[in-house]
Amino acid sequence: MSTYLPTIKQLQYLVALHEHGHFGRAAEASFVSQSTLSAGIRELESLLGVTLVERSRRVVRFTPLGNQVVEKAHRLLREAEELSDLVQAAGKPLSGTLRMSVIPTIAPFLLPRILPRLRKERPELKLFLREETSADAVESLHHGRVDCVLLALPFATGEVELENIAEDRLFVAFPKDDPRDPPEIVKPSMIDEGRLLLLEDGHCLKEHALAACNRPELRGSATMIGTSLHTLVQMVDNGLGLTMLPQMALDAGILKGTDVVARPLKSAAAQREIALIWRKNSPRADEFKLFAEELRAG
Repeated sequence: MSTYLPTIKQLQYLVALHEHGHFGRAAEASFVSQSTLSAGIRELESLLGVTLVERSRRVVRFTPLGNQVVEKAHRLLREAEELSDLVQAAGKPLSGTLRMSVIPTIAPFLLPRILPRLRKERPELKLFLREETSADAVESLHHGRVDCVLLALPFATGEVELENIAEDRLFVAFPKDDPRDPPEIVKPSMIDEGRLLLLEDGHCLKEHALAACNRPELRGSATMIGTSLHTLVQMVDNGLGLTMLPQMALDAGILKGTDVVARPLKSAAAQREIALIWRKNSPRADEFKLFAEELRAG
């Protein structure tokens, strides 16, 4: 039986290096010096008697065993997080630290409404936010980097529990006085595929928009260029095409100061479900459900 057990800190350093692929960036993310992180990983290798990381001037490459150890480290760190969560959940709800990822098509529109009230009504809650695309946010959740994720469904999330927050309708945004701008609603068949502007790959709203239209040819002909909804609105305002916007962005005033108008999309799938998700069987499930209620209150 081994007389040495890795420390949580050593495993955190190893996982950070695997995630960032660079000692400097991993050290910055871990809030330690590069020499401290490097020494911690070398000590781990020395006491285990194995090489986990191949080092060179330009490349950090994990050995096959190193990759296996990283996978196990992720699970151990999640268990350690859940141990801490178990203790925290036994105390006052919605107090202490809560780490949440939020996708970019929700964060700038929903959070400004919610955060001031949370700071006032839940002063003991320390909410740390990460803005990430849906895929990155779900990965952060399953790797234990965050406690919960606020995102839009449908999206492949793996084994999670969830609470629905709201339904968010989709609209089609046109330049003002565009001759193809219908007076009330837009049918998917009316959308000119050569003019449709969508977010880049990695943003789930792109998939929601394409699914709502149910026109396979749009996937190949739409221009997927926007890095944010604000960018897409500016492109539409300059006559470069049309785009899809969610109701919450319109309610937040994203069209203010532009000559862009938005019409509802007539489709059975012309909406997305805003939801809070967390790891299945989390000891903080009741707390997350309470947090979901706070989000619904808006």
